[in-house]
Amino acid sequence: MGGQGRMSQLTWAILGTGNIARQFAAGVRSARRGTIVAIGSRSADTARAFAAEHAAGAACGTYEDALKEPAVRAVYVSLPNSMHHQWTIKALRAGKHVLCEKPLAASAAEAHEMFDEARRAGRLLVEAFMYRAHPMLAAAVEVARSGRIGPIRLIRTSFCYRTTRIADNIRFDAALAGGALMDIGCYCIDFSCLVAGQPPAQVHAAGHIHERGVDDVVAGTLTFANGIVAGFTCGMSVQADNSACICGEDGYIEIPVPWKPPRQATFIIARGTPPKMDGARPAGTPPRELRTVDAGADLYGIEADAFAAAVLDGAAPFISQHESLANMQVLDKMRAQLTTVHRQPTTSP
Repeated sequence: MGGQGRMSQLTWAILGTGNIARQFAAGVRSARRGTIVAIGSRSADTARAFAAEHAAGAACGTYEDALKEPAVRAVYVSLPNSMHHQWTIKALRAGKHVLCEKPLAASAAEAHEMFDEARRAGRLLVEAFMYRAHPMLAAAVEVARSGRIGPIRLIRTSFCYRTTRIADNIRFDAALAGGALMDIGCYCIDFSCLVAGQPPAQVHAAGHIHERGVDDVVAGTLTFANGIVAGFTCGMSVQADNSACICGEDGYIEIPVPWKPPRQATFIIARGTPPKMDGARPAGTPPRELRTVDAGADLYGIEADAFAAAVLDGAAPFISQHESLANMQVLDKMRAQLTTVHRQPTTSP
């Protein structure tokens, strides 16, 4: 592909055949440095259908069989959150590099064990926050840190959707480490920590607990030692604009589509005083500059190539071990707060 030699290709097995696995498989087919050579599923028929659709090589009726394929060098774990720990460790012990779907694990303790196993195995483990691989994000953060909008003071993010599919949805299964925080709030947490440049000093979460025992609407805050404050909303039963905003003393950066940016992604730099709200018609708007960043490929293809560069060339992963562990610690704290609040006994007035 693209004149690359055989040794510059990373051969993949995918564990799982759900929606995210299909998106990743399509992305790898467009990648410059990746080839899918095995699919692992709980059903041989499902594996065969998936492999045929994506020209994905060996169709394996168990996850173990996919890990045994000798051609496989890297494994993409697309399984439910509660299975990330088990199958990442199995893949590492089989000598494979692992790209594991977000959130990395069901707890920070599990994540530590996974990275410890990667170190013992001499293999790379990276959390699959695909949006982190898109060059638009790096460009927006670079502008924010350049002083163009003044010192950063506030970060605002949202990631919400409303689904009516509840009964068979793993996101609504507490036993599978579901919930809005784990599914989509983790993006907002990761983005906030990335922009702030450090883990938060304090976190707080408030939300609604669905009848199935998972958080389905959450509002969270993070405060950082450098004075930055971040707020986010996430939910699986509510709609929002799903944007990100980095607010400085002299302006702000708005990212309309931060979590799954298209090939040509945009962000807006606005400087000056925003419109006043005390008139019949707000007069004047701060100057707005539109930036477009062409990634040159499908988002999941970019992610696969970035992982290949880390494995084959020694490039830095698009998200570090330190960042993934810090994110899991925040998730642990926020989920504990939500559970504690939900279980407090009610009192009569």
